[in-house]
Amino acid sequence: MPDARSETRRGALADVRVADFSRVLAGPYATMMLADFGADVIKIEPPGGDDTRHWRPPVDSAGQATYFGSVNRGKRSVVLDLTTDAGRTEAQRLAATADVVVENFRPGVMDRFGLDYDSVRAANPGVVYCSITGFGAGRGAALAGYDLLVQAVGGLMSITGDPDGDPAKAGVALVDVLCGLNAVSGILLALRERDRTGAGQRVQVNLMHSLLSALTNQAASTLATGASPRRLGNAHPSIAPYAVFRAADRDLVIAVGNDRQLAAPVAELGMPQLAADARFATNSDRVAHRAELTTALEGALAAAPAASWVERLSAVGVPAGLVNDVAEAIAFAQGLGLDPVVELAASRTISSPISLDATPARYGTPPPLLDADAGADWIRPKEQR
Repeated sequence: MPDARSETRRGALADVRVADFSRVLAGPYATMMLADFGADVIKIEPPGGDDTRHWRPPVDSAGQATYFGSVNRGKRSVVLDLTTDAGRTEAQRLAATADVVVENFRPGVMDRFGLDYDSVRAANPGVVYCSITGFGAGRGAALAGYDLLVQAVGGLMSITGDPDGDPAKAGVALVDVLCGLNAVSGILLALRERDRTGAGQRVQVNLMHSLLSALTNQAASTLATGASPRRLGNAHPSIAPYAVFRAADRDLVIAVGNDRQLAAPVAELGMPQLAADARFATNSDRVAHRAELTTALEGALAAAPAASWVERLSAVGVPAGLVNDVAEAIAFAQGLGLDPVVELAASRTISSPISLDATPARYGTPPPLLDADAGADWIRPKEQR
């Protein structure tokens, strides 16, 4: 009989089975996105479980680590000890029935388990096999793929933080998330090709390349000029005013993207003369005289609370917003009707950011308890289930 929960899974990926051997963040984030759209994701965990089950506090109301819960809803959990013959045999049987295999071990580890791409493909020619690494499978294979390390060696920390302060990391493991998104893209591309040809293929993504790709304009500037950008705090290297400003009580952001937009904020702030000031006539001029412009704007902003300025500036078409904390950000999104929160039993997580009209995301089950699906009929080929 099919697992009862599989009956509730409907979506664009409802016929896709994923054997998920990944741990921590990048891989689990990718496979959760697949599960949100109907994929049957079977999470293979070692004895003791995914490391993030033990990253606590905080915990949810059922005592489960919120870190683990944030990237593992909609999956099934089975414990297999891949260091044993029995565990490897069961894992190999599962991989032979999967549409997608996802793993983020160091290069060479899956080979030792008999779960490398060539071995799985021999038994399952249509498999889409996604490997997530820190620095690729070549000369960087031995390097540990920790998000903080990649933010450092990948250049992100060099452009994050105050100009006169220390290099700073992003406040979340952003590179892991970016890499997870690239993994989803690669998997879906490979599945689309399999629809045409019937053949699977290997998908490889890594944290380092994902970060370099995400540096976009900063990387392009470096390649064009030969000069690496420097830290600018919350300022933009190419646009002004496009930064955080201090009002009477708290910070807000004003984001002016072109010359035409400048007249509205300076008029609302009671300083229309700034729009005619030669130092601020064009965006290039404003970037060159950023400090003087910031001083003038913050002098006017000090007269009222930030929320008041956001309301007034927004009313005249100026992009402006409060610098929210995370709770405020979630409440703001809820106020916009974005439905950002998924509540499943004791677990509250952020919903998928992807909206499909015909096959929307569905959230059937909370993050699984460890080995919750031991003994379930998950190993049989799909056509026999």
